[in-house]
Amino acid sequence: MTDENIIDMEQKKSPKYKGSIKSGILLFLIIASAVMFINSVFVVKEGEYKVIRQFGEVVRIESQPGLKFKIPFIQSLSVMPNKQLIFDMDEQEINTLDKKRIIIDNYAVWRITNPEKLINNARTVANAEARMGEFIFSVVRSELGQMNYSEIINDEESSRGNLNTRVKEAVNRSLEQNEYGIQVQDVRIKRTDLPDDNESSVYQRMISERESTAQEYLSRGNAEKQRIIAETDRQVKEMLSKAEREASEIRAEGEQMAAQIYNEAFQKDPEFYRLYRTLESYKKVIDGETTIILPYDSPYARVLLGYFE
Repeated sequence: MTDENIIDMEQKKSPKYKGSIKSGILLFLIIASAVMFINSVFVVKEGEYKVIRQFGEVVRIESQPGLKFKIPFIQSLSVMPNKQLIFDMDEQEINTLDKKRIIIDNYAVWRITNPEKLINNARTVANAEARMGEFIFSVVRSELGQMNYSEIINDEESSRGNLNTRVKEAVNRSLEQNEYGIQVQDVRIKRTDLPDDNESSVYQRMISERESTAQEYLSRGNAEKQRIIAETDRQVKEMLSKAEREASEIRAEGEQMAAQIYNEAFQKDPEFYRLYRTLESYKKVIDGETTIILPYDSPYARVLLGYFE
């Protein structure tokens, strides 16, 4: 044995050497413990799911915010959103009930309700979103295919408000049947356009339909105007007839009262009555060019000559 080996063995037997080995082991244990602690602790934030897997299988899903633990190096983590998401679909072309081709652009508001079902049946969020988009397009195409183009674009005739609800309910039924673990909150159609090749012809047809409708309204207005005029004329004639009848009755009563007054007055002075009647007859018989030959003893001559007896 050489002198160097003997010295080395002596150093290993010394207390100082043994202390350094213990310090190294302790340091290693501290570092390993820290690494294991760091690897076992995770934080769940607001608006997210933390999925814990063990050998590829989902063993736990954490959704409550806070500090959580897992088995280090054996269990792994993945994150899924726990909030409302927006899925903007690509433009699609469909046919309406009246054989119009239109381009629709819509979007959906959705969220993950069961991450475990999503993982088991759709694998990823992107796959689940793609399946949801297929269901939405299928339902929208079916619903709009039962409506005329004017009903879709005209707010007064449109039932698109109910359409959004029907699409949402139908899509959610399909998602639930397939157990994708997601739910649609709302579906909205952003835009409905015509393809460029038939947009002009459809616009011209719409203009013609609007002009025809306007003409129909004018015809109805004129007919109503004539009806009102005829009704007013009838009411005016009835009012005039009633007024004339009442006036005739009033005149008859007045004439009757005047005749009674005349009769009473003339009975008080018969001679004056005869004079009055004679003078009244002059008004009707004599004018500026009248020549009258009268017997001397006629009533007219007597009055003119001043003989009243």
